[in-house]
Amino acid sequence: MSVSIYYSARRPAPLTEAESAAVERVVTTRAKSFPYDDEESLYLYDLGDHGRDDELLNGSTKLPTDPDRWLPVTAHVLDSVTELRRAVEGAEWHVHLDDTDIPWDEHAGYDLPGMRDTDLATELGGLCDPPE
Repeated sequence: MSVSIYYSARRPAPLTEAESAAVERVVTTRAKSFPYDDEESLYLYDLGDHGRDDELLNGSTKLPTDPDRWLPVTAHVLDSVTELRRAVEGAEWHVHLDDTDIPWDEHAGYDLPGMRDTDLATELGGLCDPPE
């Protein structure tokens, strides 16, 4: 069974040149820092003729089945989407883990409870590397 994170942004006004450049920077920078070459990372769809008029960005990431990689990949993708949201102002964002919405927090961005908890990671037997 696979689990994915889905993300989308909508607003009536299209991306400005500055926003498009910022999105490209985020995608490029985050791809370089992604921890695993053999896993899916942040992936934005080419909207082309398939996007709705107000759709700015749309993408998804299939999460790994290896429990040791699940939390690091999830954290990396959610941090990436947080950066995208901060680069594209005034958009309505929808970020969810399959059928569960991931709430936005102005300070933390997109985050899941316990995702960065070092004690929890240790208790779970090192399912993820402790946050840096």
